[in-house]
Amino acid sequence: MIKIGIITGSTRDSRVNIQVAEWVKSIADKRTDATFEIVDIKDYELPRYNEPAPALMSKDYQTPEAHAWSKKVSELDGFIFVTPEYNKAVTAGLKDAIDYLYTEWNNKAAGIVSYGSSLGVTAANNLRLILSVPAVATVRTQPGLSLFTDFEHMTTFKPAAFHEETVDTMLVEVVSWSTALKTIRH
Repeated sequence: MIKIGIITGSTRDSRVNIQVAEWVKSIADKRTDATFEIVDIKDYELPRYNEPAPALMSKDYQTPEAHAWSKKVSELDGFIFVTPEYNKAVTAGLKDAIDYLYTEWNNKAAGIVSYGSSLGVTAANNLRLILSVPAVATVRTQPGLSLFTDFEHMTTFKPAAFHEETVDTMLVEVVSWSTALKTIRH
């Protein structure tokens, strides 16, 4: 069975990221062709990325947090990234979490669910570019959520009903691509 991690994209105390991730998981859990779990980057307490390049290449990580993070990402066959848009980009916490690893991401698929004042489109495009380096294949369908219409007072997530169909389409793509890419990893 394919394992897909729904990766949070924010570590802020005031984040709404968890609400969106839980909503994506509630839609994903209706499927029987994969298992889904929320992987909260905040739980790993990764320090700011400041590792020397040789340590990264040899997997001789200097922080214990990176060991647990490496193990978790290695266990997964694909990802759904739930990313807010901060200043037209992904958060520093998400970028650092991605940068801590390399081979653990290779030849896996990802979908992106973004949100922000302009649906998080620029952050999602930024994330696609970032993920291309460690060879993560991002699927085409990209649900975008508005802070103005899908959140009450920008704090309580209340998505429009039509978003569920878009999320489901993205999930079909992520599961299909993750299944196909698993054949070249093992």
